[in-house]
Amino acid sequence: MGSTEPIDSEIGKEKFSNLEEAEELTGKLSKQKEEDKLMNSVLESDKETIDDGKLLSESINQNLSSFVPDMIFKNLVNDYKLAKQLYGEVIIRQLSGYEPGFVEKNIKIPEFQEEIKKRIDENVKKLKQKELVNKEGEITEQGLKLSSLILYTEELDKLKIKGLGEKKEKKKDIYGDKKDYHAYKKTRYRDIAIRQSVKTAIRRQHKQLQKEDLRIFERERKGGISIIYALDASGSMKGNKLGTGKRAGVALAYKAIAEKNKVGLIVFGDDVKKIVPPTLDFNDILMSITSIRARSETDIAKTIEKAIEVFGNAKETKHLILLTDVIPTKGKKPETDTLRAVSMARDQNITISIIGINLDKDGEKLAKRMIEISQGRVYKVKNLENLDTVILEDYYSV
Repeated sequence: MGSTEPIDSEIGKEKFSNLEEAEELTGKLSKQKEEDKLMNSVLESDKETIDDGKLLSESINQNLSSFVPDMIFKNLVNDYKLAKQLYGEVIIRQLSGYEPGFVEKNIKIPEFQEEIKKRIDENVKKLKQKELVNKEGEITEQGLKLSSLILYTEELDKLKIKGLGEKKEKKKDIYGDKKDYHAYKKTRYRDIAIRQSVKTAIRRQHKQLQKEDLRIFERERKGGISIIYALDASGSMKGNKLGTGKRAGVALAYKAIAEKNKVGLIVFGDDVKKIVPPTLDFNDILMSITSIRARSETDIAKTIEKAIEVFGNAKETKHLILLTDVIPTKGKKPETDTLRAVSMARDQNITISIIGINLDKDGEKLAKRMIEISQGRVYKVKNLENLDTVILEDYYSV
């Protein structure tokens, strides 16, 4: 690696060729079908193919609509700090071949600018030659498949290191048929077993029904589990938050579907952007998660209402996981609308858990009110690296 100190403007452009270059390896693509070639390269840990996939994934998370070399170069030169917000460090590193901090220190030097422009042009040209982006620089179907493969393999490797964990099968569930009863604890009034409670009071010779006399019904779960993963794709989730949320969704889908439980997807911002009804098709979920882009504000009420519709009248245990960093910002009375939607979901026997990323105090307060109604759980996530573990923990608790 070369020095990361600012470069003297008199140094010739030939000096740049060895400074903090990104390592390049030739892909080993032996199979005929393009999808097989991609999978083969990823499994063989072909660095160039993997780096391409990471670059494309990051461009989606950063909501970069297309790779236009002249525009990217112009933004880097005119206002590096703004360009860093637009593209993120991964894109700058991959396209320039230099560490972002090194680019920032030297981007005003004419010789360095010339080298950067050349590298960006060459790297975008390679993406086009591989048909990962089209002539306009937009990600192709082939590029999206590579992005999904990288997302999938990286998350699986991470889960293997952490340990996947096992879901303990529950024989009882509050949304099934009334089968048995036990001593009272805080629960829904409709589940109090009146006849058994009265019999207990009489047997204890109590003149009035007391709390310790109360008995409640236990319910057997009906069928399997249907989970909808609702991912906030509003502007504030752009970049690393969205990328981590995607990986957590992949972990959930992989684990739940392997256990024959259905997983659906709702992508929301100021409106519901994408819907995948609960399914056992992992590839469908994976491709849908990969393609998510961040846009606009947050409307959680609409998301919950859409989830109620998508779940339908299924007799399965129904659970909605909401991942967001803001609660909520859209609508005339967003808090009121959200709580009303939660109540509607509760009436349809849908539990809701909220995974909050760095929620503010007002957000935490509303999240707690929501789960009091929905009888779900709320998780406060400060370290994004733990997000997939939190999502799986919630799944294991359903």
